[in-house]
Amino acid sequence: QVQFVESGGGLVQAGGSRRLSCTASGISFRYTAMAWYRLRAPGSQRELVATIHNGGAKTYADSVKGRFTISRDSAKTLLNLEMNNLNPADSAVYYCNRNPSVNHYWGQGTQVTVSS
Repeated sequence: QVQFVESGGGLVQAGGSRRLSCTASGISFRYTAMAWYRLRAPGSQRELVATIHNGGAKTYADSVKGRFTISRDSAKTLLNLEMNNLNPADSAVYYCNRNPSVNHYWGQGTQVTVSS
């Protein structure tokens, strides 16, 4: 059974930093392209924030480029997202999933709230 468990969210002031983690189980993590997604408001679409190929290549949404860094530790089946210089527009529930995402793999996510 595939499971993704996100953690690390919380309340942070604008300009601050936060590190998110996602523990994966039930998949061949080392060989799986992964990504971070976020949902800014209920009923809106999840947006792709950052991706990392199993070979290590990374991509970022324009809105987070230069501020966020995605990384993976295949030995620990851990996906990380380092977020710097946060602003209120980054407030969202953050999720990890495969890339492309698989609908029934969504976890609970972790809430990040950035105060101005």
